[in-house]
Amino acid sequence: MIAGIGTDVVAVPEFAEQLARPGTAFARAFTPGERRACAGQDRDPAAQAKHYAARWAAKEAFVKAWSAAVYGRPPVLPEAEMREIEVVSDAWGRPALRLRGAVAEAVRDSLGGVVLHVSLSHDGDVAAAYVVIERAG
Repeated sequence: MIAGIGTDVVAVPEFAEQLARPGTAFARAFTPGERRACAGQDRDPAAQAKHYAARWAAKEAFVKAWSAAVYGRPPVLPEAEMREIEVVSDAWGRPALRLRGAVAEAVRDSLGGVVLHVSLSHDGDVAAAYVVIERAG
């Protein structure tokens, strides 16, 4: 059973500018694994920005899906720690979401077991993500 759906769209050029700012909070939002994936095989900065933007969109889409899943109830966390929402890829490059820490615990407490589905896309100056939260079992 679907518990929540979320989507997010990110303007890549503006996101790249924010990432480039010294001391930006966005730099701390990505795990070492996400940074390695975005760097890829010597990707140029523009290509890296598209991959970072898609991952940011996935994190935001997850938060929206989670909010939809607990509609009518108070927010579970006042502010999600975006680093605890990680986009990972399998050996063939297919994306998935991995939750950690307080976010993983709060999701378990608020929804029980879940299965997460994510789709990432980027085209031109736009990156997008779509997340579905499905109740396990």
